[in-house]
Amino acid sequence: MLEALLDFLAPAHALVTFNGKAFDAPLLNTRYALHSIPTPLREFSHLDLLPLARRLWRDRLPSRALKYLEENILDAPRTTEEVPGYEIPWLYFDYLRTGDATPLKGVFYHNAMDVVAMAALLSHVAAMLHDPFDGRVQHGLDFIALGKLYEDLRQWDLAARLFEHGLTLDLTEADFGSALERLSHLQKRRGDLGEAVRLWEQAAAQGHIYAHVELAKHYEHRLRDYDSAIGWVASALELVKTSELPKYIQKHWKDELAHRNERLKKKRKSKNSRNSL
Repeated sequence: MLEALLDFLAPAHALVTFNGKAFDAPLLNTRYALHSIPTPLREFSHLDLLPLARRLWRDRLPSRALKYLEENILDAPRTTEEVPGYEIPWLYFDYLRTGDATPLKGVFYHNAMDVVAMAALLSHVAAMLHDPFDGRVQHGLDFIALGKLYEDLRQWDLAARLFEHGLTLDLTEADFGSALERLSHLQKRRGDLGEAVRLWEQAAAQGHIYAHVELAKHYEHRLRDYDSAIGWVASALELVKTSELPKYIQKHWKDELAHRNERLKKKRKSKNSRNSL
């Protein structure tokens, strides 16, 4: 079987798998080593769709199993021929014991659909990445996930567009706040400080603590307006006191804000002393 796989893979240049980097490839490499056969797998480019699926749909879908993605992303549920993956080893052992291959029909269907689904998922994801705005992507969280992906790839202009579009679609309050925070930091990194400040002010009006802190930093470090910075720290402290955050998170914010407040008061005092001379 190992040698047959060598022949099958001979014309290939790349592998597309689903969890293959963590499971299939290491297992096969071990089998080749046990039989003193050079493994062909190390020579291939290897695209594992599972980590990519996790990045794209982790925040929206409760499962990133291939069958679940077929049903909820590709809109292609399997037929009643499907055999759950956990049953396959036992069906195979039964076949070895009895010689009756009839129950393996569902196993062959399961494996064939796995291959077809990977091809379809690869095509779908490639189209999403090629043009996220062609209508294929519709859910706000999918745009946010793409924004995070392109931000990590340092394609910041495209990432900002994706975040902005995602924020116009239906998001929960928590998802909206998280995306807004990410976009504000991205705009700051892009050098668009005016847009970052606008987003922080928008988030602060909605009661997000991080936005008050970012505005305090902005007034302290860029504008040297210590009175305004102290005001933002004070409003952040009030939010922390009235929040329902876990005690350890409240303690973190209170300690951080108290330290910032003391530093700002010293800076304000020093600035006022210089101005009075």
